[in-house]
Amino acid sequence: MKRPTLTSNFRFFSILAFVGVMCTGLTQESGADDVIASLRDRFQSADVSEIPDFQKHVVPLMGRLGCNGRACHGSFQGQGGFRLSLFGYDFEMDHEGLSDRIDTDDPMESYALQKPTLIEPHEGGKRMSVGEWEHTVFLKWIEGGAKGVETPLKLNALRVTPSEIEFSASHQSQPLSVTAVWADGTEEDVTCLCRYTTNDETICQVDEDGIVSSGEVGDSHIVVAYDGAVVPIPVLRPVSEKTGDNFPELAATTMIDKHVVNKLSKMGIIPSETSTDAEFLRRVSLDMTGTLPTAKEVREFLADSSADKRERKIDELLESPAYAAWWTTQLCDWTGCSDQTLNNVNPANRQRGSEDWYEWIYKRVADNVPYDEIVENIVVANSRKPGESYRDYSERMSTYARDEDASYADQDGLIYFWGRNNFRATEDRAIGFAYTFMGTRIQCAQCHKHPFDVWTQKDFQEFEQFFTRVNFARNGGDRKEYNELIEELGLAELKGNEQRREMSKALKEGKTIPFPELTISQPRLTGAQRRKIAEAKKKGKKPQVPGKMARLLGEQTVDVDNIDDPRTALMDWLRQSPTQLFAKAFVNRVWASYFNRGIVEPTDDLSLGNPPSNGPLLDYLAQGFIDSGYDMKWVHREICLSDTYQRSWRPTETNIHDERNFSRAVPRRLPAEVAYDAITMATLNDDRAELFTSELDGRALTQTSPPRNARGGIDYALSVFGRSTRESNCDCDRSSEASLLQTLFVRNDDDTLDMLESRNGWLSSVSRQSQDESTNAAVKRRVENLERRMAQLQRQLKKAEKDKNKRLVSNLEKQLATVELQLLPLTEKQTANEEQPSEQDLESLIEEAYLRTVSRFPSEAEQTIAMTYLNDSEDLNAGIKDLMWALLNTKEFLVNH
Repeated sequence: MKRPTLTSNFRFFSILAFVGVMCTGLTQESGADDVIASLRDRFQSADVSEIPDFQKHVVPLMGRLGCNGRACHGSFQGQGGFRLSLFGYDFEMDHEGLSDRIDTDDPMESYALQKPTLIEPHEGGKRMSVGEWEHTVFLKWIEGGAKGVETPLKLNALRVTPSEIEFSASHQSQPLSVTAVWADGTEEDVTCLCRYTTNDETICQVDEDGIVSSGEVGDSHIVVAYDGAVVPIPVLRPVSEKTGDNFPELAATTMIDKHVVNKLSKMGIIPSETSTDAEFLRRVSLDMTGTLPTAKEVREFLADSSADKRERKIDELLESPAYAAWWTTQLCDWTGCSDQTLNNVNPANRQRGSEDWYEWIYKRVADNVPYDEIVENIVVANSRKPGESYRDYSERMSTYARDEDASYADQDGLIYFWGRNNFRATEDRAIGFAYTFMGTRIQCAQCHKHPFDVWTQKDFQEFEQFFTRVNFARNGGDRKEYNELIEELGLAELKGNEQRREMSKALKEGKTIPFPELTISQPRLTGAQRRKIAEAKKKGKKPQVPGKMARLLGEQTVDVDNIDDPRTALMDWLRQSPTQLFAKAFVNRVWASYFNRGIVEPTDDLSLGNPPSNGPLLDYLAQGFIDSGYDMKWVHREICLSDTYQRSWRPTETNIHDERNFSRAVPRRLPAEVAYDAITMATLNDDRAELFTSELDGRALTQTSPPRNARGGIDYALSVFGRSTRESNCDCDRSSEASLLQTLFVRNDDDTLDMLESRNGWLSSVSRQSQDESTNAAVKRRVENLERRMAQLQRQLKKAEKDKNKRLVSNLEKQLATVELQLLPLTEKQTANEEQPSEQDLESLIEEAYLRTVSRFPSEAEQTIAMTYLNDSEDLNAGIKDLMWALLNTKEFLVNH
């Protein structure tokens, strides 16, 4: 028996098969007769003469048996001194690992056969039995010489039938049939060699043979993987019998509605009715601008009877400063704007980098610059303008930093994106770039093949090459000029924080200080390349030297050494890639902001193994976005004008559990910045609330960066409500989960109570209108003093009359008359102040409280309850404050619905 020898000489080789997914329906198309039968059928007998292929058969079979999975030999450490590439992406590594465990002279004695059959002890348990087809495949491969892969064969397509499965009850089953279409023209049934996984085992399960069984009602996907291909297959089980012809006729006036209704008709889900005008106004205002509508705005919108008022409101909101502010905040989330990661990037001060970043994006969102143009000026950003020296650049940046009339937003590109301390290494840049602009997680491929997509470790390594020449030089790209500036400032002897403090002082004094610079370095040439260039120059020829090759994910290779700036190839690829991941990532994130979940969820995991819940809908939005010239407002308008967005949150019998198909509005907690601003705005007086919608200074919506610490004030509040930490390449950095701390903040935090009692608040204005408390107290004290004086004079008068002292009686009567004259107007004034407001006044106050918090008029029952409470309150102002506090603490206020 040949025993294994341990080796660490793992050499990696992989190839990416560009996979086209062909769907042929329930039966195979013409040409099916030429499909080679499955390995299971061909190797049932031990006397078969065929020799299995390592790429097509042996490696996939190891995947079926679990040998190259994460829990076995496919882990980073391997098992028992034996390691395979995860999911079999590296043929050379796998063949080398197996070669120590096979015996071609006596194949049955091969360790690779003895372990999985438990002839030899195996921690992984029994994986196959002697005489079964799996064992025969391995045996025949060893008998045939155990050959590896010289040149990997390209897999043109993986054809799976049926292309969609629809069940009608639980415990039904449907077998899948999978055909591999190879570049040499052969087609083979590989059903028994694929890896099958389910994305939701409560809805559908799948066994190792590709037999899908139904579970609960709903929809999900089965994911089929073979060689380099990953193919998702939709699986549906309708929630009702109202499908197909039984589905009611619904008006679908937009393409969004047509795609959504088409899916709902398959699922038997009846969508909710259209939302009320009040619900729509509050929802779209919060979603699009992160801002509550004012009470005045609600009244006017509800009173407007025109048919196009919703469309006009959408257009109005898209032109508001708050729209630009809120979507700038979200773009800053996705691009990673944070003081924490921009530490010491801007020598002016610690916060200046994030402020510049925010202002740069805000200007472009406000001007509706096309999204691809914004991204281009991030991706290919340069510090210097053409012909500008490093000193000139530093002078310009110094002007931006100290001159209030100048703005970094006028700079062509956003260099800070490349200056983050978590974006320096090439692997970090590859991962961060894919996350930010493609909504894709490729970090798995940093170490092994992506388990749910086609990316391999080699793809990742080749993609990294686009970033090797991009440098963010903190000491500038021209060291000589940098040193000259430092010498002129007298800072050559200072280091670190001390030097930075003195630079900041020099800047305030009007001096030019050196700034960090984004540069593209020249390619590093090998000795052979230098000699070839020298020889060409001697002959007077232009050197033609092949350089370092980089691969655009899943697509062509690029010679990055022969491009002035490799990032231009990346930007061209984002626009032109047939995957449309660039457009899909943006529209999917925008959709998620409006619907509480993306068409692909999570929103930063666009991959073949995580397909969209409505593929045609995502394709439509992505293509429409591209056709619009990447007009961001087109996406917002298209979504908000749809019946799908304008549906009520009130569920129907069939959609109460729907979370994937957008059949109703899903109540969702307000994002952190929106929640804080909503509390602020609801408690402001009318004039300041009106200004709050257009003047953005001081709003939570415009906070440029997560704080370094959140010990109190607005930073604490935003932390409690889950603002994005912008720490990692994950949309989950922003939290929408409810928590006890949020409840405590709204109920009794000093910030909330201060807003309610603020001198500039609505309650204070109501108090001033109803009565002046300090004047009332003074009147009351004066009345009490005069009444005491009158009582005293009356006692003295009674005694004087008893004593028949006429002179004293006359004198006391005059004094009493004087006191009565003083008391009468004060008593009338006190009586007027103590009068309760009319019922009509109270109704108006209650309506105002509801309009400025939950953006609707109170119901009759709510009006009655509030009226009773205010009438029973000893202090009207305290009663109104209690009403406002109660409304701020309702779910209706703290969620968008």
